Amino acid sequence: MKKVEAILRPLKFDEVKDALHDLGIDGVTVTEVKGFGRQKGHTEVFQGSDDYIVNCLPKVKIDVVMNDDLVDKAIDVITKAAATGRIGDGKIFISSVDEVVRIRTGERSSRIL
Repeated sequence: MKKVEAILRPLKFDEVKDALHDLGIDGVTVTEVKGFGRQKGHTEVFQGSDDYIVNCLPKVKIDVVMNDDLVDKAIDVITKAAATGRIGDGKIFISSVDEVVRIRTGERSSRIL
């Protein structure tokens, strides 16, 4: 099993969610996050005071645990759905998952995904 974490633009979330659903992946965890990279920050005015630099931009993080055979397809659909071609489109991280435990029953298995 693998965990796929995708950090993307908030406006692209619905497209990514629909693309994963079409692939047969229905269970995702979504978190609103902030971050920065090459996109840098932007300048804002806070309650009439001086301008200041905001280095963190709003993003959405999607976490999905899936069987190994879906990972490459999931990466492809996330990449296609989330891409705008501009800096700040996001990143995808893949890591191994040793075990899944269903809290309700205590069942441990890769079959509970």
